[in-house]
Amino acid sequence: MTVEVDAYLSKWLVQEPQAMSDAVKHSSESELPPIQVAPTQGKLLTIFAKLVQAKQILEIGTLGGYSGLWLAEALPEDGKLLTLEFAQKHANVALENFKRANQAHKVEIRVGAALDLLPAVENEFGRTFDLVFIDADKQSMPEYFEWALKLTRSGGLIISDNVVREGKILDKENTDPQLEGVRQFLQSAGKKQSTISTAIQTIGSKGHDGFAVTYVQ
Repeated sequence: MTVEVDAYLSKWLVQEPQAMSDAVKHSSESELPPIQVAPTQGKLLTIFAKLVQAKQILEIGTLGGYSGLWLAEALPEDGKLLTLEFAQKHANVALENFKRANQAHKVEIRVGAALDLLPAVENEFGRTFDLVFIDADKQSMPEYFEWALKLTRSGGLIISDNVVREGKILDKENTDPQLEGVRQFLQSAGKKQSTISTAIQTIGSKGHDGFAVTYVQ
């Protein structure tokens, strides 16, 4: 039923642009894992970016560029999406998707381990990003979050995806590094005095998961 509800909501509220659905199809044909955000969540990213009047966005984890397309949609013509991707194959597919959607002029993809790339990003951009979207390996989520805090301006947002993991974060016997990373991130985010954070559970076409939203003061 949750899949059908998501489809119903998408039909009336999201109305996924053709470029977005084409990107999903191209990613599938290129044998990328089907783990991109749902259309309803993608539209929410657009709304978040518009709320902070984003001109510069950082994305950690590109995959096939689907979430990046929703973020780029919110940017002005002179805006910039800097997206970091570990796998060259994924980056190639994403670049093609950005080109097909006529959004490539707003996007720069950097390939490599994000934790290796982020020091150069800080040196180049400083604390100038209006929004940071974290959607990469969960084991490194605590480190990604610390970097995001260094790079997000006051009044900006940090969005962190996949923080519920079908409720597995509650299973104390499950010490999978991905789950441990999420737990450490949540505990750290809740202690920060310079931010305001919350998390929302999501149940839909992508199963039972959730995302955290952090406002940087």
